[in-house]
Amino acid sequence: MDFTNVKENLEKLGYAVACFETKEEAADYIDAKVDGTTVGFGGSATLHEMGLYEKLSSHNEVYWHHKLPEGTDHMTVRKQAAAAKVYFSSVNGLAETGEIINIDGMGNRLASIFFGHEKVFLVVGANKIAPDYDAALWRARNIASPKNAQRLGMKTPCAVKGDRCYNCSSPDRICRGLSVHWRNLMGSDTEIVLINEELGY
Repeated sequence: MDFTNVKENLEKLGYAVACFETKEEAADYIDAKVDGTTVGFGGSATLHEMGLYEKLSSHNEVYWHHKLPEGTDHMTVRKQAAAAKVYFSSVNGLAETGEIINIDGMGNRLASIFFGHEKVFLVVGANKIAPDYDAALWRARNIASPKNAQRLGMKTPCAVKGDRCYNCSSPDRICRGLSVHWRNLMGSDTEIVLINEELGY
């Protein structure tokens, strides 16, 4: 995929943007930039597929509720991640026009990508990119969310059928909050890392 257009649009909206052909190149780039600090991870299959937790943990203090140290719990680690200096997440949809869409169940990831960290990295595979805002929102609701619900073993119509959002009332529903970045937030140091591979959902 040619990232020229989306990169230019994101930069016009105030983001730093780095582009890579492979997840290994992107992981090495991030590993060189983040050293000797505290790092928080949001729920992300993309970060897992990159092996980023293991890479960064060798020389940073990394908090991720998918990797619980003995004696801790999910909520404690989420709070530690929220207090970290650097935060990592992926996105559920990225419009070529620059809008960034995320959907969350608990809200920890949405809160952290908006405020509270010295640096935020949003790591995005080519499969997350859609032509415009409406298409990115559609993708987040009808592709990313059902696949994430399946991954988490939720008993929702989208997880069972795996085809689209049903706007359900299931207690297992993970689509409870929606965030949209129209442009980089005031005072925020957010970097978008684009990778020319299919990663995550």
